Amino acid sequence: MMPGANLCNHAQSSYSVSTAGYRTGMTAVPAPSISSSHAAPPIDQLPRNCTFEAADWQKLARFWYPVALAREVGEQPLSARLLDEELVIYRAGQQIVIAGDLCPHRGVPLSMGHGDGQSITCAYHGFRFGAEGRCLKVPAHPGSAIPGKLHLRTYPSTERYGLIWTCLRPDETGSASIPPMPHWDDSGFQQITCPWIDIFGFAGRQMEGFLDVAHFGFVHTGTFGDPENTTVPSYIPVPTQDGFEVEYRSSLSNYPHGSDKPVPEDFVWLRHFRVHLPFTATLSIDFPDHGRLVIMNAASPVSARVTRLFVPIARNFDTDRPIQEVYDFNRRVFEEDKAIVEAQKPECLPLDPTLEAHVMADRSSIAYRRALRERGFSRFFTA
Repeated sequence: MMPGANLCNHAQSSYSVSTAGYRTGMTAVPAPSISSSHAAPPIDQLPRNCTFEAADWQKLARFWYPVALAREVGEQPLSARLLDEELVIYRAGQQIVIAGDLCPHRGVPLSMGHGDGQSITCAYHGFRFGAEGRCLKVPAHPGSAIPGKLHLRTYPSTERYGLIWTCLRPDETGSASIPPMPHWDDSGFQQITCPWIDIFGFAGRQMEGFLDVAHFGFVHTGTFGDPENTTVPSYIPVPTQDGFEVEYRSSLSNYPHGSDKPVPEDFVWLRHFRVHLPFTATLSIDFPDHGRLVIMNAASPVSARVTRLFVPIARNFDTDRPIQEVYDFNRRVFEEDKAIVEAQKPECLPLDPTLEAHVMADRSSIAYRRALRERGFSRFFTA
């Protein structure tokens, strides 16, 4: 084993990496503007029963995260939670509204109410809320002016990759944006947004597992891993403005077990990881016959102990196959990872490299922890 600090330093050394073909369709989505009349809470206000360290929460709240599948948001209000903040999501015509999930009148969750596609109605006193979270109706006083305090506190929302994204501290995002995904907008690729999966573990632990290339032959033996192919060839993470990227080449196939697709004997599987801090990464995999698969791992931190994983996929092969096959296979893969993440101790992600042992295969993990540490997250991240 090697000291973690040395591995971190080695991972940051100068290295030239080819990224040809992976930049296509990777323009980041700019942050939408937000009306100041319905701004987010004051900077010093944390969610009730917050499970994060205050300083970590303030940093994490500046980023964009998915909170729902676009197809989930219909006429009826939908509840969600992000960084311990309870949210309600609803449609008001063409607008998707994300607001705090409490009626400002008497504190009943608005997700208990009902909607009509233009507004939602509180289950307690029938107060109705529409676009931009504005209170439209107070049934007890139909002819009276509506106080400004009855308008909802809203957050920005945008739809991308079949997901609804938001940011809890939009005024502080700076250059933060929705992470790009290669080939999502390319006509030659099929776009698939898998059902989300809940993991009872920290988003940082899940992200680290997604980046890990040494566990395939041990954890994924029921899907694509090969217990006889566990050697990890050398690779080096390369820093980027918002994280790092890695090109990893190996002989390990990414076809599901039982696949009858031929693989040339000398074929090298190229996996290109790109990390967008704090909890999103894309993995582009080159298949035989110029096939390419792109997976986005968007780990949305419900709390410090619960993660909702969203997985958009783009591919240029097997586009005539049933979508359910994609859903089922990827759920099995992530269920295998879920069992490991939920069992890890400590539950937090230790950013001090001296707290755990490291080997050469851990370079992505070490680069991930180092990048978080350099951005000021705590030594015991979320502990």
